[in-house]
Amino acid sequence: MGRYFEEIEVGMRLQHAYQKTITEGEHHLFCAMTLNPQPLHISEAFAKDTQFGQRLVNGLYTLSLVVGITVNDLTFGTIVANLGYESVVHPHPVFHNDTIRVETEVLSKRDSRSKPDRGIVRLKHLGYNQHDDIVCEVIRAVMFLKKPE
Repeated sequence: MGRYFEEIEVGMRLQHAYQKTITEGEHHLFCAMTLNPQPLHISEAFAKDTQFGQRLVNGLYTLSLVVGITVNDLTFGTIVANLGYESVVHPHPVFHNDTIRVETEVLSKRDSRSKPDRGIVRLKHLGYNQHDDIVCEVIRAVMFLKKPE
């Protein structure tokens, strides 16, 4: 199980155990599933003439992976909903075969004003590649369940 609202403290930092290497195939599948034909993501011929010299992994895939890596340690079975994303930045590009790891910091928490069995937590997730470059930073608001009585 993930953590209940009461098990989360402001300032808490988590280094998530899961890491994931992004393959070309799964990235192309993501682009196909989301109807995103951006040549910078899917055309080696196009991408080789850009400043990156190769295809970039779609930033939405990177964001989804960063959030997904946090699930087992944090929200598995204890989340009610993602309420929003305040900020998403991609300071460094992600390429095929990069391995992503994630750290989370708890920024704030409060009781829900309308649901006494829930609380709202603001989290900052930092996604790193294998070179320890930050490739994704996201702040999100999550509604967690409180421990059952």
